Amino acid sequence: MNARTVSGAGGLCCPVLHMSPAPAHPVLSAARATQSRELRVTPAWTQPGTPFRHTWEQVANVDQFRWMVRRDMQEQLELAQRELGVRHVRAVGMFDDEMRVFRPSPASFMGYESAAPRTNWQSMDYVIDSLLDRGLSPMFTTSFIPSALTSGPTTVFTTKGHTSPPDDWRAWAALVRESAQHAIERYGLAVVRGWYFEVWNEPNLHNWFWGGDKAQFLKLWQVTHNALKDVDASLRVGGPSCGRAEWIEDLMLFGAANNCRPDYLTAHVYNNDASVGEALAPFDGAQADRGSQSPNFAIGIMRGVRTQVDQLGHKGELHWNEWGRSFHGVDKRRESAAECAFIARLLGEVSQEADAFAYWCISDIYDQVGYGREAFHGGYGLLNLQGLRKPSYHTFQLLSRLGTERKPVPDFGVNALDGAIATVDASGRASVLVYAYQHDDVPVRQPLSVVVELPTGTKPGVIYRVDSMENNVVSRWQEMGAPDYLSRAQTAELQADNTLRASTSGVQVETINGRRCARFTMESPGVALLEIERE
Repeated sequence: MNARTVSGAGGLCCPVLHMSPAPAHPVLSAARATQSRELRVTPAWTQPGTPFRHTWEQVANVDQFRWMVRRDMQEQLELAQRELGVRHVRAVGMFDDEMRVFRPSPASFMGYESAAPRTNWQSMDYVIDSLLDRGLSPMFTTSFIPSALTSGPTTVFTTKGHTSPPDDWRAWAALVRESAQHAIERYGLAVVRGWYFEVWNEPNLHNWFWGGDKAQFLKLWQVTHNALKDVDASLRVGGPSCGRAEWIEDLMLFGAANNCRPDYLTAHVYNNDASVGEALAPFDGAQADRGSQSPNFAIGIMRGVRTQVDQLGHKGELHWNEWGRSFHGVDKRRESAAECAFIARLLGEVSQEADAFAYWCISDIYDQVGYGREAFHGGYGLLNLQGLRKPSYHTFQLLSRLGTERKPVPDFGVNALDGAIATVDASGRASVLVYAYQHDDVPVRQPLSVVVELPTGTKPGVIYRVDSMENNVVSRWQEMGAPDYLSRAQTAELQADNTLRASTSGVQVETINGRRCARFTMESPGVALLEIERE
């Protein structure tokens, strides 16, 4: 770490000038409001809708490529593919020394062969085979620099991935070229053309993820891009994957001038990314929202970047392949219902402004600045070390139960942090996801009464809630005494009650101003999904 405090920026760490400590575990029940609020949701069911792409299903993040040799990580990815619809898996470190892609032969130990490094794709093949067997495709991330090719001492993570520029650009190009050629030979060109190739990760974080300067990164981009295109011009190559969504314009202008345009663009942002003295990406929103204290900061950055790339004439995809409320490596609030509402609100606001929204990250199997000990320790993952579904995981399950046509919902006019997403699917089945967010470090639990106007000829169906108790494995763990190490029996007990469950408390049907409505209760902060059936 350099002189500035460094913390896990979406796992993929982000330096800041002034960083407050991670908040303590929120005491959600510290003060309960004495009076319930009412939310009135009146979707325009008869008006034309707009497409509602499930962009959050496109990519899932894993901390580092090395973890995918683990059976438990493979099982967690299989779960995410089956339950969340994940299609691609992104992880840095494909070329790390631990993956043995460029190391001497074991025969060199006794002098039987040269001690010069050679390529070896066995470990990489094992991981990619495991992904393909589970219906997943890799994000082919060309990082980091093997130690035998690095020009300097800069490393990242406790695992010491080498991040200085290559000392031999021709050798680097040959390594990248051979990796893609090998993949095509093994899996076939049609399969590999369906992957995404990503050049580096957060190169704007100097002496952390990148030991060079911007000019050296742009050279890395050009050399890597051209090496991949030499293998097959149709391979999709993207970047710059910068923290705080920086360097997008730099990459686009450089690519246009040097015949190495990105096929797709990648960017990262966390709602607490803003910091004094740091450049920020374009921002679309109120001036008051241009700081980390605003719940709208990440939303404003995402909208601003959308406008920027459109003005620059980008025709390919745009990926937010890391995002979240906080980049702090440990944040207990991340495992609360407030995180659920943050996720639903952000995707409700901007999920159609890009082609992929990869929340950071899928699993607590993670080691950038240390490996977690406690069963629930505020880690980045949607799944904990034992593969237990956190409340935030259930939120993505609810989002994926929504339809693909969105209907307008007027603002509630009470609290700008509350909202609803109303959709219909191809069969006409309607759903409404309601979220109630609180941005304070210690949210106050509050009961809400929700009234949803129903489409003609329908009735309420199943309702799901995710709050401080329902579909909340963390609260079950706390009731156990919050043991750091779960026993096998405790793990089995939590697993038995860890699937997404419909709420047992019912939904009332009533008529308001001549309109048939469904009334139910939920909690703030939290989310609730009402599925609607035809009569």
